[in-house]
Amino acid sequence: MDAQAEGAAGEAQGDESRSGSTSKTTSTSSAESASQVLSDSNSVAGVKRPSGHDGAGDAEDDDDGWQTIRNGRPTKKLKKVPKKDSNNYPTIQFSSSCRLQNKIQVSDLRHLVLYLFADGAAPHWVAVSHRPNFRKIVVVLVPGLEEAMFKKHVDFSKYSEAAGTCKFGQATNQVLSSPDDYYPRKLKKDELAEPLQPFADMFEYMWPVRATGNERVGNMHSPITTFLTAPNTKSKEEKDKNKKGPRYVDSNQFKDVRTRITEFVTTPQIYLQNNFLLHPAMLPDEEARKAFKDQEGWVHTNVEKLEDGTIPESEVEQGSITAGHDVYAIDCEMCKTGESEFSLTRISIVKWDGEVIMDELVKPDKPIIDYLTPYSGITKEMLDPVTTTLHDIQQRLLKLFDARSILVGHSLDSDLSAMKLTHPFIVDSSIIFPHPAGPEKKHGLKWLAQKFLNREVQKGHGTARGHDSVEDARTCLDLVKKKCEKGKLWATGESDGENLFKRLGRAGTSYRSQAGPTATGGLATGKTTAAVDWGNPRGTMCGEAAHVIACRSDADVEAGVVRAVRGDPDGAEIRGGGVDFVWARLRELEAQQGWWNRNRTTADDPNGPPAPLAPSGGEDGGGRRPGLEVCVGATAARLRRIYDALPPCTAFVVFSGSGDPREMSGLQARRAQHKREYHTPGVKWSEISVKWDDEEEQALKRAVRKAREGIGFIAVK
Repeated sequence: MDAQAEGAAGEAQGDESRSGSTSKTTSTSSAESASQVLSDSNSVAGVKRPSGHDGAGDAEDDDDGWQTIRNGRPTKKLKKVPKKDSNNYPTIQFSSSCRLQNKIQVSDLRHLVLYLFADGAAPHWVAVSHRPNFRKIVVVLVPGLEEAMFKKHVDFSKYSEAAGTCKFGQATNQVLSSPDDYYPRKLKKDELAEPLQPFADMFEYMWPVRATGNERVGNMHSPITTFLTAPNTKSKEEKDKNKKGPRYVDSNQFKDVRTRITEFVTTPQIYLQNNFLLHPAMLPDEEARKAFKDQEGWVHTNVEKLEDGTIPESEVEQGSITAGHDVYAIDCEMCKTGESEFSLTRISIVKWDGEVIMDELVKPDKPIIDYLTPYSGITKEMLDPVTTTLHDIQQRLLKLFDARSILVGHSLDSDLSAMKLTHPFIVDSSIIFPHPAGPEKKHGLKWLAQKFLNREVQKGHGTARGHDSVEDARTCLDLVKKKCEKGKLWATGESDGENLFKRLGRAGTSYRSQAGPTATGGLATGKTTAAVDWGNPRGTMCGEAAHVIACRSDADVEAGVVRAVRGDPDGAEIRGGGVDFVWARLRELEAQQGWWNRNRTTADDPNGPPAPLAPSGGEDGGGRRPGLEVCVGATAARLRRIYDALPPCTAFVVFSGSGDPREMSGLQARRAQHKREYHTPGVKWSEISVKWDDEEEQALKRAVRKAREGIGFIAVK
């Protein structure tokens, strides 16, 4: 039987369990129906004397043999947990006859959770049987676990040399060509290194699991974001294939989190990564700022240093989104004045309140060779009487903009290039509404307006009307306003999905085998959830969980998972019996491997990574065992203790999230440094300290491919 057949069989068995149509339950139900007597045909509650078959297999009643009936039916009790060797025990199985075409991805693990507990589709890569009998799901992310660790006779004393550390340009260039690369590998205890042998006691297979990413643009998406973002369910209207363009996202379904616009101002690093020309206020010291010279024809706003843009709280109105700043939305139209040169021909500026304070046509200094009318809306007749020059516009802008000004636009680097002006405080809608393919790609303004404003703009695109710069500036301003109303997390998902904790709480399905009489035939009643993580998880995607447990060590995480699964003894915070779904992360192996970015934290930061484990005494002759081996063994033992603490019928998933990201991160940093220097005025090509050409670009693609390769394990306790 292949996986699909097994899945169908499992689904049928699951439906059988859900409907209570086994022979035993059927006879019980028939006996109840035959003996049921209501005191009044119109009554909503009555009593009956149970027959000898009533409640067969259930716990005994404590009501002196009487049972309350509501709506003409007896209240059914929670079914007993099936025995491990029974025919209705839930399973997640891989069939050797299943034909996989690729490695499973992190999103497939999320889909498995949604299938078991909510509204997800059945997975194609495993067969699930008796789905209604799953009581809990526990998922543990363990960055630092690698497939190479599970190879036969691995030597941890030489592991970093053989598998962990990879010099620049040495990432594998292998292309998947064999099913062995993406089929799960059976774990054999006698072939595993001693620290990893507990895995063979818990799991039958090790799965290759690939993280989401884009090798072409050189980035990998966060495995945490991927796993904790459930795809939105589509309505009939959304499934209408005749409707073109993106589907409108109703912002009313997302709670308001009013956020100051200053939270969206680009940092100097992002500023330079997005091809903005350097403003002298961003230079590190006063001497460099004084020595700064603009490129020919360019000007910079009168801002001496970045600190000048900070407005004292005493001057900020309570609850103000603008935080005391003057916000200006800008859009420009350009015409072609050279082979690859574009010049400003129209500039429109709209204030925060919607007032248009500037809408000017500009005559370029050079002859126009292409008016680009289908895009700009500019014609020769419009510009013939114009005498305003770029220099005139620049002088007016220098009087208008100061350290309290924030400029808003879409792909604003193009507009500022046309104006030949730099300003350090900008909010770019192409940045704060990120593209799922990574920062190298940008959404168009027309697309964003359709999706988030339900508005059609740029209707003149490709015609003699062209674009309207006032309309575009207002559209961009409205996008930023809505972003400020909804908060940073709004419209930032990889596919504008729903938080997994929120989805389970909203759409989680329950059966009588799981939740007793409150669950009816697999209807959505919601699942309780918990997140257990280092630092302050409440400020992350984990904040949507019903219970959030903050930790400072893997020992805290272990204790938190057990607490979430079992509940508090007094039920003070977590109800007795625990929650339905637990997500957790162990991080000490990640730190030991050097994968945790220490540059983001200081040494005394309580939320920062722990120090790498020092070597400790071994068992063979009292020798010294490498710290990595100690940490791997401690992590495996911790997972085993968590597994042992789980109740029956619990799905247990462990995955690494990714492979070694260090080479990818190093190359990404090199690319960012190259961009910064390349876009710094006055720096010649020969003076750029970091080389970046096709060789480095190909090396980054290989490094991303390597970083995406993780592993995972699945079991049912």
